[in-house]
Amino acid sequence: MKDGFDKKIVLENGTEICGHSFGADREAVLEMVFNTSVVGYQEILSDLSYAGQAVVMTYPLIGNYGIADDDFESETPAIGAMIVREYNCEPSNFRSAATLGDIMKKYGVAGISGVDTRKLTRIIRDHGSCRVFIANTSTPAEKCIEILRNAAPQKDLVSKVSRREIQSFGDLNAKIHIVAIDCGMKLNIIRSFLARGCRITVVPWNTDAKTVRSLSPDGVFISNGPGDPADVPETVNTVRALTGEYPVFGICLGHQILSLAYGAKTYKLKFGHRGGNHPVKDAETGRIEITSQNHSYTVDSGSLADTHLSVTHINLLDGTVEGVKCERDRAFGIQYHPESSPGPQDSAYLFDRFINLISKGI
Repeated sequence: MKDGFDKKIVLENGTEICGHSFGADREAVLEMVFNTSVVGYQEILSDLSYAGQAVVMTYPLIGNYGIADDDFESETPAIGAMIVREYNCEPSNFRSAATLGDIMKKYGVAGISGVDTRKLTRIIRDHGSCRVFIANTSTPAEKCIEILRNAAPQKDLVSKVSRREIQSFGDLNAKIHIVAIDCGMKLNIIRSFLARGCRITVVPWNTDAKTVRSLSPDGVFISNGPGDPADVPETVNTVRALTGEYPVFGICLGHQILSLAYGAKTYKLKFGHRGGNHPVKDAETGRIEITSQNHSYTVDSGSLADTHLSVTHINLLDGTVEGVKCERDRAFGIQYHPESSPGPQDSAYLFDRFINLISKGI
């Protein structure tokens, strides 16, 4: 054990950054990204969009309010690791049912504390999201580099996190029935629809259009999820077949899938958008929303010219596309997370907008 450290982060250039282990004791090759949220580590831990990633938390103190049973965003987290400056294993919160480290051990998520997270964030900011090997300090440097460089790129992450069977939620007699395509959907999206009196049927990512039609939806929703939208052509084809037939709403990966269905293109950002403090401008109203985000890919604005989509929202930090719509087909997509778990909650009105689109056709 080197200087009391038992875990290390190894970069492809050979850089080693050591820290203390908490959570599961495992080694893994992961994509390292950073998140700027001040609160919400439990929601980040359980957000399936982080599948296969090691998340550097820029806020220095993590774990201080523990884990609450009601705040999970998935039943089984798929995140690879959490990297923090200071981990608190003695939380103070009347809702806390477990420590963050205990939950990470339960679900096989590695944790490293005592790390200079500002340094790691600068590395990601300057050089982009990068692959790292989370290793024990006893693993020789040469072996770490060999494992890291020989590891196959992560693909088809949606197929690993999507549910396998159709599930229904809400009152069977509800006026509005939504079919949601699960690409790694956050539970608060389901809660958001239920709170608005909808019935929601959630289907696997590769469900075809015929099956969706057989469920007699009033509207179709495409969820968030991990990875590259180009990895799910089955979902893109389903959405392409359904647009114009039903109102369609996509969030995050779902927004990208909707854009691909209309013929747009996507590309990977240098280090993505992750955190609850991204300003977004509604191009139609001029309103500025502070948004919660988690994605690596974005829609190429230059590719929208030959589609029926128009841009509705713009990221004020880098000018990237944050929203599109097709007025003709009653379809729209939003890159950020209006279900806001963790917050802020400026964008919940988008669920109401979707329901209003549906109601006009009922």
